[in-house]
Amino acid sequence: MTYFFLKNFVLGPILKLLFRPWVRGEKNIPKSGGVILASNHLSFIDSIFLPLKTRRPITFLAKSEYFTGKGLKGALTRWFFKATGQLPIDRSGGKGSESSLNTGLGVLERGLVLGIYPEGTRSPDAKLYRGRTGIARMVLEAQVPVLPVAMIDTDKVMPIGAKRPTIHKIGVAIGEPLDFSRFAGMEGERAVLRAVTDKIVYEIYKLSNQKYEDVYASSARSRLANPS
Repeated sequence: MTYFFLKNFVLGPILKLLFRPWVRGEKNIPKSGGVILASNHLSFIDSIFLPLKTRRPITFLAKSEYFTGKGLKGALTRWFFKATGQLPIDRSGGKGSESSLNTGLGVLERGLVLGIYPEGTRSPDAKLYRGRTGIARMVLEAQVPVLPVAMIDTDKVMPIGAKRPTIHKIGVAIGEPLDFSRFAGMEGERAVLRAVTDKIVYEIYKLSNQKYEDVYASSARSRLANPS
């Protein structure tokens, strides 16, 4: 109920008026059943504007830090993420990765829409980076459609480190479902996981027209923060 109220009567109308977001390919999202939307990740606001432009609610796997902040800002952030149906995940790897996978599979088993950022973190410089193979495991185990998504110009509204948004028109491009049924039962094969992940990222690349760099976004962020 809170999700519906925020989207249609509070935040939604204001955001549409200010940023005039457009969407292309929204009809590609199935009307029912579990489905994965695999998106590039340019800005914190991606998780706001993608659900704003789709009829079905989207559940994102959000980093756990959003749910543990202190003070008024932390409380507001925690309330917002819970109110919009987002789920905290541990991104530290190991058991945390397995728990995140199971959380995502649970969303899909309930027939919901799951939003995933294959790069694992926001792009530090608006480039598209190598995908993490967790998304491939989820696709193959859940056996649900996966749609590539490109967020357009959200980094111009609120790039990493920005304290407040800049008014700029943004867009959402949603591609057609990708079929990986030929790899059913092969989620334990590392080469298959990499091939599926690379295909998903390639389709995002075609939608977004970003420059691509074949390293992880987290590595690129560290490199930019500590140039040699």
